Amino acid sequence: MQEHIDFPMQSALKVKWQNKKSFTYPWHFHHEIEILYVIEGSGTSFVADNVENFNSGDLAILGSNLPHFWRSDEVYSEDNDKSINYIVIQFSNDLFPESLFKYSEFQVIQKLYERASRGIRFNNKFSSEADKLIKRIARSSGFERIIMLMKLLNSMATTKECRSLAGALYDQQKFNYFDNRLTKVLHYLNTGYQQKIDLNTIAEIANLHPSSFCRYFKDKTGKSLSKYIIDLRLSYACRLITEGNLSVSQVCFESGFNNLSNFNRKFKHTFKMTPTEYYHRFHQHT
Repeated sequence: MQEHIDFPMQSALKVKWQNKKSFTYPWHFHHEIEILYVIEGSGTSFVADNVENFNSGDLAILGSNLPHFWRSDEVYSEDNDKSINYIVIQFSNDLFPESLFKYSEFQVIQKLYERASRGIRFNNKFSSEADKLIKRIARSSGFERIIMLMKLLNSMATTKECRSLAGALYDQQKFNYFDNRLTKVLHYLNTGYQQKIDLNTIAEIANLHPSSFCRYFKDKTGKSLSKYIIDLRLSYACRLITEGNLSVSQVCFESGFNNLSNFNRKFKHTFKMTPTEYYHRFHQHT
């Protein structure tokens, strides 16, 4: 479902510091960028095709229109005195006008936005250092709140204590390469991954010898061609599984795999669970 976020008094930010029995908002997306900091609590987070556990101190930033939800562990319920304590910061992705991103001081934030299109999770070292600043943002108001948000975004943009969450299919960033060759290759892959990808054909698109193309692609994307294609197919498989309309074997062939056992093996290797387990884990409380 799409969440419509209201900003009180036409404020630039919406900040909520909540203490609840559990997370209750279902699988959803919204246009706004979201920062979620779990001060106290544990459970499972779902970000596009990423499923993993979260604990106290969990900090993540989620880009515009990225589907997600956080599900609390069963110990957080009306029958228990435990509660989830968290801070949510939401703001429009045009909070800073495009013209600002031509300045070097703001380019790091622009790159953070691009990376956040897949969701970013920060490790405990960074989140513990950001704890005071996030709480100050929650307690403040007016222009002071904006200034502190900029400090937080700058810290998020420059730290290496983080990792991406969603797979390649959810990577909405624009490749700002001056290399038109890569743009053509990525367009071919991102629109044709469900079909058989022939190395000679794609190398021809890049105007390179197949062996040279493999080195070139790994250098530009950080992945081998086969790994990139598998990640695209697995991301699409996750999307089909969450929709719940197809069987596992149908998902296998629809997402571009031609062998069910190979699909199950690749899926389990990547997500540490079978496609069926993924389905049940996602739909448990959705």
